[in-house]
Amino acid sequence: MTGPAGELPDYAERVLAVVESIPPGRVMTYGDVAEWLEEGGPRQVGRVMSLYGGAVPWWRVVRADGTPPPCHEGRALARYREEDTPLRGGPGGAAGRTARAV
Repeated sequence: MTGPAGELPDYAERVLAVVESIPPGRVMTYGDVAEWLEEGGPRQVGRVMSLYGGAVPWWRVVRADGTPPPCHEGRALARYREEDTPLRGGPGGAAGRTARAV
């Protein structure tokens, strides 16, 4: 996934455009993004996000089980709260308190 210096690959640009279009308080899975684009799969979307996703609302893209990107749970939870993103409860019904699953 490399292009000329300073230029994003076409697929990366399209992934990032989809992520930017996700409204506040909503999420899509990596697979949803790939399906929307009708190209690639969850791993390809994840790769784009890991390389280029820092400037887009990355917290709005979650894993298939509804969990936020690995190692970013705390930062994602803060964003979910800011955007009033509905959260599913983890063990013990902790809805709204953890980013266990969005």
